[in-house]
Amino acid sequence: MDNYKRTFYDKLVSSLNKFWFGVTEPIKIKYARLKFERYYSEKNKTPLVSICIPTFNRGSILIDRAVKSALSQSYKNIELIIVGDHCTDNTAELLAKIKDPRLRFYNLHKRHRGYKQNIENHWLVGGAEPANKAMDLANGRWLARLDDDDTWSSDHIEKLLKYAIDGDYEFVSALYEEERFGKRIIVDGINALDSYYTRSSKINSNKSPKIGGVSTWLCRSYLKGMKYNLNCWRKDWNRVWDVDLSQRIYHAGVRMGFLDEVVAYVLPRPGEESVGLEAYKLTEKEKLEHYKF
Repeated sequence: MDNYKRTFYDKLVSSLNKFWFGVTEPIKIKYARLKFERYYSEKNKTPLVSICIPTFNRGSILIDRAVKSALSQSYKNIELIIVGDHCTDNTAELLAKIKDPRLRFYNLHKRHRGYKQNIENHWLVGGAEPANKAMDLANGRWLARLDDDDTWSSDHIEKLLKYAIDGDYEFVSALYEEERFGKRIIVDGINALDSYYTRSSKINSNKSPKIGGVSTWLCRSYLKGMKYNLNCWRKDWNRVWDVDLSQRIYHAGVRMGFLDEVVAYVLPRPGEESVGLEAYKLTEKEKLEHYKF
């Protein structure tokens, strides 16, 4: 992905985290099931869903895309939790104009990071801290993730929730559509044991579930005990914060399902031509200025 040279400290922290997550998270899941799983066998088919959106100084696009998309869902029993990464633009003022009691905004009091500022690191882990806070604030039986510049189909939650309940899944994701340089494609999920994640071609990845993009995620709320790893950028592989978490979720033994339908859209931001890290690199100077702390 980049020419980053890992230090001894990076390797040590990554190794300790891998050991800690590998030991504790399967135990966390088993305990959470014992404590909470009975609530998911109830007949109530309209549980509260918490939509979690981390953001930083993108007030206009946040409103035009993510907020509008979330509040216009066909499934109405939702709460929308937006956490600003110490936003200094007009995000708070714009959100205050939306008179919907389902919406809550919390702005972190400061921005502090433990990584060297470069374009890759801002993309790899920049939104992890506000995303963790959003999960902490969630009251719902289910959690849905949405990036501040992405949108959903109007029946996104309705379809994913039904699929998860019918299949007794703890975590589900789906197809999404993205646009790069004017061309739209449907992006499939990737099997959890695919070489994309494991760097091994010797594993039969088809025996593992597919994992879709983060804006298609829906999971049971007891999974919020598994936080985004603020040190994922130190790793030598699977360094992106959502990829790191999805792999840990899989290896912790979470029951995962994949809906073979498009339920989200990842489109270039105004004035840009692509998405993801590619968009960051194409507008590197602007992004470094935007995200500096």
